[in-house]
Amino acid sequence: MTVDAVTFYFAAALAVASAIVVVAQRNPIYSAFALIVTLCSLSAIYGILGASFVAILQVVVYAGAIMVLFLFVLMLLNVRPEERFAGESRRFKLTALALGALLVAQVATVLLRADRPPLAAGFDASSRPVARILFSPQYLYAFEATSVLILAALVGAMALARKDA
Repeated sequence: MTVDAVTFYFAAALAVASAIVVVAQRNPIYSAFALIVTLCSLSAIYGILGASFVAILQVVVYAGAIMVLFLFVLMLLNVRPEERFAGESRRFKLTALALGALLVAQVATVLLRADRPPLAAGFDASSRPVARILFSPQYLYAFEATSVLILAALVGAMALARKDA
């Protein structure tokens, strides 16, 4: 087995394990940290597949900017761990078990029907053409509107978290 294959399988296992922690964790701060590990593992997978630009964007945009804002809002609002419901636990566990079995069956079906190796990703973009398109007059308004929307969400979170309100 090559180094790329070992790295791919390690990153894939880490991504799946940390994604399970995201869902199973009761503390939202720990869940957010596990989501950062998931996003970084996905970035490693994109890098191995040859999509280096998407790998960099995954770390910078998602694991960097978005998760920092998410953690900031979680800590600002002082979110408490989730409370358990006494009567709903059995029903939720049965539903989760059934959905997990369905997921395992789907993955097994895909793996058993794979008769040839996957094709290369084929994404060969660099940041310069993407930046030219993003900052062109065609998309500049949408880009600036997104930044104003994020700023408004941050101000709204701070207003909700004020103690004297």
